[in-house]
Amino acid sequence: MQFTLVPHPSTPPATAALKLWVNIDHAAKLGPVATTNIWFGVGAPAERFVIPKLTEPWRADELWRTTCFEAFLRPVGEDAYREWNFAPSGNWAAYDFSSHREGMARAEVGAPPYVRMEDNFTWWAVGATIATDAEQPWQLGLSAVLEEQDGGESYWALAHPPGDTPDFHHPDCFTARLA
Repeated sequence: MQFTLVPHPSTPPATAALKLWVNIDHAAKLGPVATTNIWFGVGAPAERFVIPKLTEPWRADELWRTTCFEAFLRPVGEDAYREWNFAPSGNWAAYDFSSHREGMARAEVGAPPYVRMEDNFTWWAVGATIATDAEQPWQLGLSAVLEEQDGGESYWALAHPPGDTPDFHHPDCFTARLA
């Protein structure tokens, strides 16, 4: 599946022609666990953005403070959801919420995600492989924070709720389905 992300009206990118897209492959099921591959693509050279140096990946908080990609998975019909954060450096985070921005807790994950960056010179991508419940249908929110070298930041999502401030956790952002 491929999706297009749109910038929040209050935080446009430096260049209006900038494109962001997400490809998701949710096919490899082994018993109760599915492997879900998520690739976030950015249609501009990587050197235009603030990207932390690649290091040995680890779990880290506050990745959203600079260039970061996010996936929100909520079981269909429920309020609770999981937020995944992926940095181009390979760092990652996962949090569970009981409802919209409520009950935040560090998520217990069986295996850390596999996060990687690919630079194609005119565009670049961050890929993340996560384990999900193979039988669970999901509502999905996808988003990105891009920090540019000139100091500008833009906030991208499948959809944005009304308002002057981006809120990736808002139920209106969970517009895709993953089954």
